[in-house]
Amino acid sequence: DLRRVSNRLRAVERAMEACHIADRAESIISKLSKGLRQRVGLAQAIVHEPDVLILDEPTIGLDPKQIIEVRELIRELGREHTVILSSHILPEVSQTCDRILIINNGRIVAEGSSEDLTAQLEGGGQVAVQLESPEDISPEQVAKVLRGVDDVVGVTIKGPGRFRVACAPQVDVRPRLAQAVVQRGWDLLELRSISMSLEDIFLRLTAEEVWDDA
Repeated sequence: DLRRVSNRLRAVERAMEACHIADRAESIISKLSKGLRQRVGLAQAIVHEPDVLILDEPTIGLDPKQIIEVRELIRELGREHTVILSSHILPEVSQTCDRILIINNGRIVAEGSSEDLTAQLEGGGQVAVQLESPEDISPEQVAKVLRGVDDVVGVTIKGPGRFRVACAPQVDVRPRLAQAVVQRGWDLLELRSISMSLEDIFLRLTAEEVWDDA
């Protein structure tokens, strides 16, 4: 009555089917697992086919299998509804959401996809390089060689044979880095792109906002 559902039976059946609980229609809720109870809650939320569905920490307290199931369900619901997911579990956000808003002190401090936010904060890309060079070659000498590669804008020595290379935006310098290393007879052990996690993005943005407010 509150949601003004006309064909109640069909609406309930449709909601249960969408949330994959139709086979539990005769079950007592208290006898269901927490994951299934979450599905019942979602079915209740969509029974009147809302345009917008707001979910607050929908996977909290679930086991890993249930988390995966609820994530898949949310993605399915997102095909027919606008789903707003509020969560502090950032891996959950990055794996479930197409568009992310980061809010700090009541203000939106960032907006976009995870890839967009990473690009905005990093500027250019970063590459992890690990190699085995002759003992008579110092890390500084290796770093100098890496800095000489086109589109490399900086090199940080991270440890013996380990370097982090910053490069220009929208450029993949890995082939040229590999060529520079191999041409000098050094053994290349690792060459991979590095991107910021959503946790890194969140911490940097909120820390900057706190500093600016201070």
